[in-house]
Amino acid sequence: MPDWSVSLRERKKQATREALRSAALRLALERGPENVRVDDIAEAAGVSPRTYNNYFSSREEAIVAAVTAERSTQLAAAVARHPDGLAEAVVAAIVAQYAEPARDSLLMITGSPALRACYVDTVTAIEDPLTDAVAARAPGLDRLAAAALAAAVGAAVKVAIRHWLQAATEPLPGFVVPAGSLEDLLRTALAPLRPALDAVDR
Repeated sequence: MPDWSVSLRERKKQATREALRSAALRLALERGPENVRVDDIAEAAGVSPRTYNNYFSSREEAIVAAVTAERSTQLAAAVARHPDGLAEAVVAAIVAQYAEPARDSLLMITGSPALRACYVDTVTAIEDPLTDAVAARAPGLDRLAAAALAAAVGAAVKVAIRHWLQAATEPLPGFVVPAGSLEDLLRTALAPLRPALDAVDR
């Protein structure tokens, strides 16, 4: 169902962005990311390279956007509806969104230094929606404090993902780092923030 609260122009932009993301990921999985050009992605999505550049600054950004699309919105919604305290809500939402990416996409990202760097950089996109979610759950909390908590969560997630990607690029021959190890890293990195998040609920 289309969201009629969004203008026709905005819906067209969203559709174009989605077409570019999908084309980028499909071509990268088919050919390998190093064999995909921006022109190829634009052609597959039915737009000009100039239009492509209005949405993404590189092929890596479009490929990673396809893997992480809607993550920030889904994460914030999960925090908002979680029945337990804020700390548990944030940790559960982070783990759900980050610990189980699609296997083929994950292997491709871990195999490309440019994609790994871009994937880590996308974590900052969770901060604004998470700020809103924290502020909604704690109406008396200063907005700056909510933003600081969200930024701290983002930093912890970045650290965990960097460590996990580093390990994933140096596996033993024939082995892949199990997905569960990322969940462990996320929980460990977020553990020091639990008291601050729990304090917000009091």
